[in-house]
Amino acid sequence: MNRIVTPSEIAPPAASYAHAVLSEGPSRLLHTAGVVPVAPDGSVPEQLSSQAEAVWVNLAAILAEAGMAPTDVVSVTTYVVAGEPLGPVMAARDAFLGDHRAASTLVTVPALARPEWRMEVALVAAR
Repeated sequence: MNRIVTPSEIAPPAASYAHAVLSEGPSRLLHTAGVVPVAPDGSVPEQLSSQAEAVWVNLAAILAEAGMAPTDVVSVTTYVVAGEPLGPVMAARDAFLGDHRAASTLVTVPALARPEWRMEVALVAAR
């Protein structure tokens, strides 16, 4: 039902993502808010790589609660505070998705809603 769209007329993706994903006949769609790096106890990790891991742990819990899996993810939008290194953020996404490819956009922003948050992720999943 979810199929990667890869036109031969454009350059391939710059990293581990798909330019587009077509969802044909999904019975369920999940749209998350921006998921932030807050642990269940309310703490926020200091290191960016740990924040990225916390975000994907939270997203995994949301997917599981919805009866979905990482392979149902069709679109990811990542927001990172400008000046932060992007490598750890992309590595966490790639580790979570494995060989699965989703449409993915990474946006740098001047700040997020709370100063300790250095990144957040919103996604769409379809099954």
